[in-house]
Amino acid sequence: MSDVFTPREPLPPPTAWQALRLLVLRNYIVYREHWKLFLTGFLEPVFYLFSIGIGVGQLIDSFTFNGQEVPYAAFVAPAMLAASAFNGALLDSTYNVFFKLKYDRLYDQVLATPLTTSDIARSEIVWGQLRGGSYSAAFLIVMLAMGLIDSWWALLALPAALLIGFAFSAVCMALTTFMKSWQDFDKITLVQVPLFLFSATFFPITAFDGWLRWVVECTPLYRGVVLCRELTTGALSWSSAVSVVYLVVMGLVGLYVVRRRLDSLLLT
Repeated sequence: MSDVFTPREPLPPPTAWQALRLLVLRNYIVYREHWKLFLTGFLEPVFYLFSIGIGVGQLIDSFTFNGQEVPYAAFVAPAMLAASAFNGALLDSTYNVFFKLKYDRLYDQVLATPLTTSDIARSEIVWGQLRGGSYSAAFLIVMLAMGLIDSWWALLALPAALLIGFAFSAVCMALTTFMKSWQDFDKITLVQVPLFLFSATFFPITAFDGWLRWVVECTPLYRGVVLCRELTTGALSWSSAVSVVYLVVMGLVGLYVVRRRLDSLLLT
């Protein structure tokens, strides 16, 4: 009796979780041989902390933050924590995404499988979060070793850093989809540096007056800085709740724009 060939039924498309796991694993496999690249985003804020937080801290005694006296190094350190999450998310969601989109054509290859643009958007944003989160976790250990954490609320500083990473990963990836060439990345630097310097990173927000203070308080990195600063010092206020809502909305809007832009660029 001859065997009868029975065609296999097609495999069901992967779930959102399976697709996320596959694409994040792909990024991990690619980058594990280039782990030194991850050091840059972590070491930069650490050097700033040592040079400014510790060095300048010898000249500045303390600041009053939410009615609480805070040593200068303890004031600067949580801002560097927010900046480390910001840097990690920005680097991965701009330069790397642009290369995959425009030159490597990786996303076109992914879409030749049952995966979707939504899967690509989620996985890249999660990977950016993981990169930024790894910087933040290591930086928190440095802060703890230096005695710059004064409250048990600091346990929430890592989730806060992940939220910062989510918000910036989503928005930066969305902006990257509008870029045409590498020259456009000059605009990223044009935004990155002022955000870092003028987000009450090295001095209190009270240093700004009038409309300038209002503008600074509306910037996303400031919302991350004030959230991390309130958690590590224990000087909590309603600003933390405002920051959480702000960053969640920012991330969701960025994710929505990324999905729409990838549909437009890759499926039409």
